[in-house]
Amino acid sequence: MERSRQAVKDTYDRIAAHFSKTREYAWPEIESFLDSQQRVHTALDVGCGNGRHTELLAGRADQAIGLDVSTGLLHEARKRATEREFEADFVAGDAASLPFTHDSITLAVYVATLHHLPERELRQASLNELARVLTSGSRALVSAWSTAHDSFDHEGDEGFDTMVDWTLPGGETVPRFYHIYAPAEFEADLAASNLRVEQTEISSGNCYAVVTPE
Repeated sequence: MERSRQAVKDTYDRIAAHFSKTREYAWPEIESFLDSQQRVHTALDVGCGNGRHTELLAGRADQAIGLDVSTGLLHEARKRATEREFEADFVAGDAASLPFTHDSITLAVYVATLHHLPERELRQASLNELARVLTSGSRALVSAWSTAHDSFDHEGDEGFDTMVDWTLPGGETVPRFYHIYAPAEFEADLAASNLRVEQTEISSGNCYAVVTPE
């Protein structure tokens, strides 16, 4: 199982154009979370992909930033911003080492990305990085794919690593690394971080948590 951070980047660079075409709409859970937040100064989309959720942030912040490790997906995000006429800065970067100063982000979403980090230490580091860049009292929504999804028949408090194929036009498959979180494990990793959990839920087979920095 190829599980390096470079492998994750290479995978999404390879599938970026096709992947973007299948990710047109924002998730309702993210829309609901953002609808409950006041307008902010600076909002961050960690693992922004093609920018579908960055677009929502752009309507709720003076400055919206989308960060992704994949240059291919960042290209798709910039193209989306041009086509849909919204303002956002798109930055290449690693979720486990965010290129932002302390206390500089006033709202964030970190969705469908945590589960791509190949080691638990990196996943926990990324949660601490999120806490580091958030201003006091600000909120973020964190999500990860869960064993509660109908695709899995898994019991226990620990998740598991797997590869999930992406099928390109023409039939070629490209394996993608996932760590599938058990709900208890997701909550344990959050509890071990510098984030304080305000609310958790499972929706559409994903674990969600609304968090704020300690």
